[in-house]
Amino acid sequence: MANLIVYYSRKGENYWNGSVRNIEKGNTERVAEFIQKAVGGDLFEVDTVKPYAKDYYVCIEEAQAELRDNARPAIKGYVEDISKYDTIFVGYPNWWGQMPMCMCTFLEHYDLSDKKIVPFCTNEGSGLGGSERQLKNICKGATVIGGLSIHGAESAQSEAKVAAFAMKAIK
Repeated sequence: MANLIVYYSRKGENYWNGSVRNIEKGNTERVAEFIQKAVGGDLFEVDTVKPYAKDYYVCIEEAQAELRDNARPAIKGYVEDISKYDTIFVGYPNWWGQMPMCMCTFLEHYDLSDKKIVPFCTNEGSGLGGSERQLKNICKGATVIGGLSIHGAESAQSEAKVAAFAMKAIK
């Protein structure tokens, strides 16, 4: 069996240590790559059909509206054969204490019974929020283990911490 590292990550304008900054690689994408480097597996980036706004503040308003409406935004694709994975790392920025709703769209597409779900998120101080509970509600029959929270502005320096977490998660 293999590992899958699935994630949504925001490039461009991001909140960064109290201000908005433009970043070329999303924080969550960077952490996902560190996980892949540490434990191997396939990377899959979730991408929405309708992009979120480039402006950070408009984007978080869109994200809040999706959460309030319990929306399931359309995504561009899915993993063809999820049955070949026993461990699925699920990565996302913490928006309003939860995963972006596009991650719900992705996860609800599958029967995740008997899978190990390993959450990881990036944030600017809110930790995992309620996202672990959100995952347990969505991933019926799966084992959702305690997740990893990485401060987004420190994601580039988090490789050792991420690798240690990932290695422990697959044991």
